[in-house]
Amino acid sequence: MNHTKSNCLSAFALLVLAGFSATTQAQVSTPKTAITAPLAIIKKAPVTENELKRWSHLDLIKDSIPGMSVDKAYAELLQGKTGKKVIVGVVDSGVDIEHEDLQGVIWTNPKEIPGNGIDDDKNGYIDDIHGWNFLGDVVDENLEMTRIVKKGDDGSEQYKQALAQYTEKYNKALKDKEQVDFLLDVHKTIQTALNKKEYKSEDLNTITSTDPKVARSKMVMTQIFTNAGPTFNPETELEDYREHVYNELNFNLNKDFDGRKVLGDNAEDIKSTKYGNNIVFGPDKEKALHGTHVAGIIAQVRGNNLGGDGVANNVEILTVRAVPDGDEYDKDIALAIRYAVDNGAKVINGSFGKSFSPHKQWVYDAIKYAAKKDVLIVHAAGNDGYNIDEKQNINYPNDSQDNVKEFADNVITIGAINKVYGEAVIADFSNFGKINVDVFAPGEEIYATIPNNKYKYLQGTSMASPNAAGVATLIRSYYPKLKASQVKQILMDSGVSLPANVALGENNEVKPASESSKTAKMVNAYNALLLAEKMSKK
Repeated sequence: MNHTKSNCLSAFALLVLAGFSATTQAQVSTPKTAITAPLAIIKKAPVTENELKRWSHLDLIKDSIPGMSVDKAYAELLQGKTGKKVIVGVVDSGVDIEHEDLQGVIWTNPKEIPGNGIDDDKNGYIDDIHGWNFLGDVVDENLEMTRIVKKGDDGSEQYKQALAQYTEKYNKALKDKEQVDFLLDVHKTIQTALNKKEYKSEDLNTITSTDPKVARSKMVMTQIFTNAGPTFNPETELEDYREHVYNELNFNLNKDFDGRKVLGDNAEDIKSTKYGNNIVFGPDKEKALHGTHVAGIIAQVRGNNLGGDGVANNVEILTVRAVPDGDEYDKDIALAIRYAVDNGAKVINGSFGKSFSPHKQWVYDAIKYAAKKDVLIVHAAGNDGYNIDEKQNINYPNDSQDNVKEFADNVITIGAINKVYGEAVIADFSNFGKINVDVFAPGEEIYATIPNNKYKYLQGTSMASPNAAGVATLIRSYYPKLKASQVKQILMDSGVSLPANVALGENNEVKPASESSKTAKMVNAYNALLLAEKMSKK
């Protein structure tokens, strides 16, 4: 999962968080009646801090925000009901299982005795108490295109495509380095002028210096604040951006770097499966930010006045660390899926993806294995702003080897929306495609857990996927007899319709919503549970 095109983006990386209010029609489909309600979807006041922190749980009709109606579902459909515990596999960068807002929702292997150094359940993984870390001490990695280029020209079309993309990405990274160095200098200039480390947009108005450098820095930072939105923090976001750019050059695109050598595993041998360790947040807990955020979206404890609320309330998070800062190896992902399945996961969230997959068949076989075991895989569509139906834009893993016909019925691919219903409701970074994207879910400015008892807004299809996975988990909890394929179909069929026309991709080209995805819909928990109730009685 490289952070250039990763399924998670910082507020600064987005730069412009597009969105506007609009008067339009929203078609709300329920299993009882298909309602077409003319709605003036206009947010009449700025979004409050409390609304922003939980907007993905709000309701389009009640709140004029295109959330998933999670609060409405709990209040009107789930109150007084007891669901079945559901294990959710989070295949990611690791999870801070000690986080204050994840206590009580972390899976514990009932077949293992902690700390005895024995493989009690004889699955090949010693003391896998809360999951498994297939990366060991690995944090940084190459992109897959870098690995392909490193192997040399074998005359294949894959090598030619990888080399072309690598060259383009490397040159862009060099330009990004110049930009981030300039912005860091701007930031330092503002800090000096204000004599404070952290500042907000309104602080810029107090700067009266006539120094040309200060004046220019004020102008640049004012524009950044205008574009990046209310949650922008220069000190943290610029550092995130710096780290991202430098990591690209030092690790992701560095042909001399070999991250896997510290693991001691051969990534080309799928039969060698006993590697890694049981430290599920990895060697540096702070680097488990992405996976911890994903886990929090699904399962952070509801109603405890800490951070935000998870979508699901009867859930255990099973952590499988397999996604580095760089592109994941196909072997690790295939084994991670199988591990989660074998340990009882009924939903697996995959907020990762890449544009090349040399051993994609290993992953396809793991997906088919999950299908046989009735496990739903929820996967992020990716953040390039691309039409991933086009051959040159394929996002792996997927469930359609020929890019047309699906080989499994247990994978649902999720694009991202923002909090303003209208033509611009689809996040401009979100991939789309009427073949390979199934449905959309909230993915912009999502507030959730990050390591060491902290919380943060992040955005990306990485955040949309666990929002959808949370709804899937609710269905599997309260209607456990429904199959994975049925849960997928419910999420798709019960969604709230997108506007008739939507802006797609980085160029914000307005097209019919039917071009965005298979359903042209947004996941809705309330509607999904109503439909699940109906299907469960058949």
